[in-house]
Amino acid sequence: MHRIRRARFGDIAPWLVTASAVVLALAGATAMMLGVGGERPDDRVLPAVAPATVPPTSAAPADAPANTTAYDIRTLRPIDVWSVTPSIAVDDAPFAAMTGELARPRSGAPIFADPAGQPVGYLPRDAAYGGTTVPVVAHQTNWVKVLLAGRQGVPPEGNPAQTVGWLRVADVDITPVQAYVDVHLADHTIDIVSASGVERVANDFAWGTPSTPTPVGRTFVMLTRVVPQFAYTQGHPLVYLGVQSTSMAGFDGGTVAVTAFHYYRERSGANSFGCVYLDGPSVDRLAQLAPGTPVVIYP
Repeated sequence: MHRIRRARFGDIAPWLVTASAVVLALAGATAMMLGVGGERPDDRVLPAVAPATVPPTSAAPADAPANTTAYDIRTLRPIDVWSVTPSIAVDDAPFAAMTGELARPRSGAPIFADPAGQPVGYLPRDAAYGGTTVPVVAHQTNWVKVLLAGRQGVPPEGNPAQTVGWLRVADVDITPVQAYVDVHLADHTIDIVSASGVERVANDFAWGTPSTPTPVGRTFVMLTRVVPQFAYTQGHPLVYLGVQSTSMAGFDGGTVAVTAFHYYRERSGANSFGCVYLDGPSVDRLAQLAPGTPVVIYP
């Protein structure tokens, strides 16, 4: 679990599928989610979220019709790490392959729970805590389904699992994924998979306790930032993920509970609030990944 400071103010690409198969066959896929625990961070905290059971998302037609309505973004609320949107869907296929694409709004892009419905919010082009470059998990002619930051509900009453939504293709720029991260909790391994092959980043790390588990399933790199106030990171970056804790409404006085990869002195075994604790070189390498990089965390 990690605290963040609030600013004041289809299928995975063929080479990714092949590389992933190699990882699974040789060493087991490595899914990684980090939660900041231990010492306190700043005035906002992001814990880890590990979806247990998730309701299905709205099924869209094989190729949903285009929607050319001009929406006034000012009338919609942003979907970001701080948002709780009951009408948004959660990921119904947390271990399914992705398309190998990233989407980023050209300006503000309306988000739909269902292509046939009305917007439930919007995705900004830029946000203080990132989450605006997102992995595409389904691509139709007129629509893309993407992973999103923010929650459908807050535990223990609501479902905090990884959220998803639909964006109009006309509203976004699409770019190819350059790499993705495989985290395997059982094997204690983390790999970066790219066209260059499989790079082992860690052979051990700390993960969430049974009461504050590390979320599993697919998510993405939301934001990477060095936070000098968090002395326990020893100057290393925090790599925040787009999923939050399955058991915590907030962390250390904050209203969010985001999962993250970060440095911590105790970095082996089930002893975190949901984050993944790593050594310095491992965190520094993960911090080089681009925003939106897909991350899959396996049990």
